[in-house]
Amino acid sequence: MKFGEKTIKKHSVYEGKIINVRCDEAELPDGRPCKRELVEHPGGAAVVCEFGGKIAFVRQYRYAYGEELLEIPAGKLEKGEDPMLAAMRELSEETGFRAERLSLLTVLYPSPGYTNEKIYLYAAHGVTRGESRLDEGEFLDLEMIPAEEAFAMAQNGVLRDAKSVAALLLYKSIR
Repeated sequence: MKFGEKTIKKHSVYEGKIINVRCDEAELPDGRPCKRELVEHPGGAAVVCEFGGKIAFVRQYRYAYGEELLEIPAGKLEKGEDPMLAAMRELSEETGFRAERLSLLTVLYPSPGYTNEKIYLYAAHGVTRGESRLDEGEFLDLEMIPAEEAFAMAQNGVLRDAKSVAALLLYKSIR
């Protein structure tokens, strides 16, 4: 690896429910020492779900931004969980929709400068309606937006959630 960096020593700074934070000692390709701050995250899965010509979105408050965001259904991976099963679970829990199968759109690295998080983006196929079952402490509203309007929202900056924008644009290209 031409530009690889070598980890010398890992230092845990914080261990939380969702993330861990490290400040590691590392070595640059030319041998000089450096520090690398890293947010460890188990990853996530998100799914574009079209039903009756409309795309399923959830609107929820995001504390880090202090506002409500419109996003495609998504959630955190449990340790060792298959991302496709996580996407199926989140789709069902958050929207009540079920999919016969999912196809992988891509694996997204949302912010490679400081986190190892990977988000698996899927498209749902063979969608049917069911009952949602939100997790305890989860508050959100389901919004169904016509597909063409949703694609326009992804292209014109109305949607600000990166995983949703990327997934919608990829989905539009294969639809």
